[in-house]
Amino acid sequence: MDTRYILDTRRHARGAVRPLIVAIIAIFALLAVGAWFLIIKPHQELVMADSGGHPSTPVSTATRAAPPPANVAAMDLNQLLAEARTAMNEQRYLAPAGNNAFEFYLRVLEKEPGNKVASDALRETFPFAATSAEQAINSRDFGEAQRQIDLLAKADPANFTLTILRSKLDAQRKTLDKQQQLALDQEKAAQLAAQKAAADKLAADKLAEQQKAQLAEQQKTEQASAAQQPRQQAAANAPAAGGDNAAGTAGGSAAGATVAAVLVKGSPARYPTAAMRARQEGWVVVSFTVDPDGTTSDVKVIESQPRHVFDRAAMDAVERYRFNPAMKDGVAVSSVKQQRIEFKL
Repeated sequence: MDTRYILDTRRHARGAVRPLIVAIIAIFALLAVGAWFLIIKPHQELVMADSGGHPSTPVSTATRAAPPPANVAAMDLNQLLAEARTAMNEQRYLAPAGNNAFEFYLRVLEKEPGNKVASDALRETFPFAATSAEQAINSRDFGEAQRQIDLLAKADPANFTLTILRSKLDAQRKTLDKQQQLALDQEKAAQLAAQKAAADKLAADKLAEQQKAQLAEQQKTEQASAAQQPRQQAAANAPAAGGDNAAGTAGGSAAGATVAAVLVKGSPARYPTAAMRARQEGWVVVSFTVDPDGTTSDVKVIESQPRHVFDRAAMDAVERYRFNPAMKDGVAVSSVKQQRIEFKL
């Protein structure tokens, strides 16, 4: 048999099959397009017309006055469907409460569980109603957002969109809680700072007043001390002058006589500042030794009133005294003396 004839026959057969396949595919494509435009699309439009809107219709942002809640329990099936279509036309999918498409359709399903119009409408409009709930979350109207999510859950409790919405609602609540806590912390910190500033100012003012009072008291003390010093100086010099005269008389009358120590230079006691501020007065009896060179040593307090208030001032004053020493047979010797020093204002 001639193989060339067989090959030619096969090529002709294949060439005839290819156009047939292309023609069949083209027919199926035309049938699919025709079915879409003639059957599927009109059916969807009919369903959406019954439910009151079309999913592709953009949500209007125009502000409308919220209608009052409807008496859903008193409506029959036809009234509920009519109200639902009106709500869909006005894009009231989930709000306001008591007068929205979802509540009407859910009531229809309660009355007639197999109602296809209500079931299809809820399924078709679920994504757009979920967008409404998401907008309520974003605007932080958490109570309204929770109500809308609960309404969506009644329509389709297994829809995964509910999980997303609940997560967003929880995240927004936590974010708001953090912001509110931060604002409270900042307000508390500002209050504490203001209180501290006020306390610091009050303390500074009080310190300034105390310093001013101390300065005035110190000036007053210095003025009183300056006024008292001439009197103490005169009192200290009086015995010295008498002693000088007695010593001169004794020296002139008889050489080598025995005489007691005589004060030649007194020193006024400085009034203690604390005692002056407290307006305290008192006295101190001091015992001391007059050395042969006329200086004092071994100064001790014998008695004082009040105790320990004027002791140091009295001892300091006695330590500055200068004497003509006591004489025995014309020779200077040590002697012990006592003196009462008065402190009066």
